[in-house]
Amino acid sequence: MSTAITFSEYGGPEVLALSQVAIPEPGPGQVRIRVRATAVNPIDVRIRAGAMQGVFPVAFPMVPGWDVAGVVDKAGEGATASVGDEVFGVASAGGYSQYALLDRPFAKPAEVAFETAAAMVTVGEAACRAIEHLGVQPGQTLLIHGAGGSVGTVAVQVAAARGITVIGTVAEQDTERVNALGARAVLYGEGWVERVKAAAPDGVDSVFDTSGAGVLADSVALVGDANKVITIADPSFAQHGVRFTGMDPADRFPEALPQLAALIAAGKLDVPVWHAYPLAEAARAHADIEARRNQGKVVLLP
Repeated sequence: MSTAITFSEYGGPEVLALSQVAIPEPGPGQVRIRVRATAVNPIDVRIRAGAMQGVFPVAFPMVPGWDVAGVVDKAGEGATASVGDEVFGVASAGGYSQYALLDRPFAKPAEVAFETAAAMVTVGEAACRAIEHLGVQPGQTLLIHGAGGSVGTVAVQVAAARGITVIGTVAEQDTERVNALGARAVLYGEGWVERVKAAAPDGVDSVFDTSGAGVLADSVALVGDANKVITIADPSFAQHGVRFTGMDPADRFPEALPQLAALIAAGKLDVPVWHAYPLAEAARAHADIEARRNQGKVVLLP
């Protein structure tokens, strides 16, 4: 049996329980890993709370989590990784566990910690996906709403490394950090449009909203084209003609993951891990994210 975190009803962090579940067997092309780290994402919190029932139906008991890193301990026929390989990627199910299955394992560079590799999966893929979908080119200007958050932090660094001018809306406490990552930080909240225009007198070419803070209408007006605005967080996207990315698996960009891992290994990308908790303290990790105490990623160590 494998030790895992499960929940059997929707509710607060207290519904998360340390449980024993069957060890999964890898099918053709899959590998099973002994999980060394798994990331806790806001989507995990929303699913556990029952806020995503129309999008992510749950069969109880559920083992939450997807972003994992670990060591291959069994490989299915035709798998692209072998026993003993250090890998990371998106678990097919149940990342909050001692064991998980990966359909598409990516090699983890030795220079990248397991915690960092797991923390990078969802935020890194989302950041690169949005930039790719927007088609932002070197020399153009990209506005990132929520540049101080986990996705925004990666997006700032990736865009700046590509020669894109980045403006980032941030909370006051994130200003210095986001500036250091290569963006021009401006405060969010009332008056943000004027502050962005002052920081980008030649205009903004595209907007990436990671915040869901009701900024889409003004963002479209700022760039003059709804096709140049994309969100991963605002459910009102359709009424503004804006693209929402992330719900459709076919829309995702996993090819970015090995590129991001190489950047981390080379010291060119920082994915801060705020805290690593033992697996048994998953409820505490969820409570931190709900209360927005974290300044960076939260991971669990099975």
